[in-house]
Amino acid sequence: MLIRVGSQTDITAGGMKVLDVAGTKVNVVSTDGRLYAFDDTCTHRGCSLARGRLDGTTVTCACHGSQFDVTSGAVVHGPAQQPLRSRSVQLEGDDLLVDDLLAR
Repeated sequence: MLIRVGSQTDITAGGMKVLDVAGTKVNVVSTDGRLYAFDDTCTHRGCSLARGRLDGTTVTCACHGSQFDVTSGAVVHGPAQQPLRSRSVQLEGDDLLVDDLLAR
């Protein structure tokens, strides 16, 4: 189920923003004119990915250098072995909506 977590102005082009979605920290990024959302916790050692670097559609964890594809959550480069949990994200007017995953 998509829930409102903010507004369009909360997300800047080429930027990352961590938002609370039903008690989970979710990173929303805007890159290449599209929005993507994924759980903000690196699957290697639990670091916040928002502390890392976004380059196109790849986010690099600041702690140990794991890289993930923000479009799918897939591991691009380890040491992480597990993908990130991706979430649906969309704009509805000015509202930023993210899937809370509670209905699954």
